[in-house]
Amino acid sequence: MSTKDVPAQIGDLPPIGRPANSALIARGATTLMGVAALGERELLAMHGVGPKAVELLRRALREQGVELGP
Repeated sequence: MSTKDVPAQIGDLPPIGRPANSALIARGATTLMGVAALGERELLAMHGVGPKAVELLRRALREQGVELGP
């Protein structure tokens, strides 16, 4: 799937960019709780998910009272 076909924002995730969204969709993580279950190391290992996207996700999770795992 080309990133141009990926939505700019998915589920309740903050806008993190289409490459990161594409990687998360491929893993089935389309919600903040789905992302939290993956953890930081797994997110950073995904092609398209970089430190900036992880930090945006971490902030959104903190707003919900959830911490991103290692």
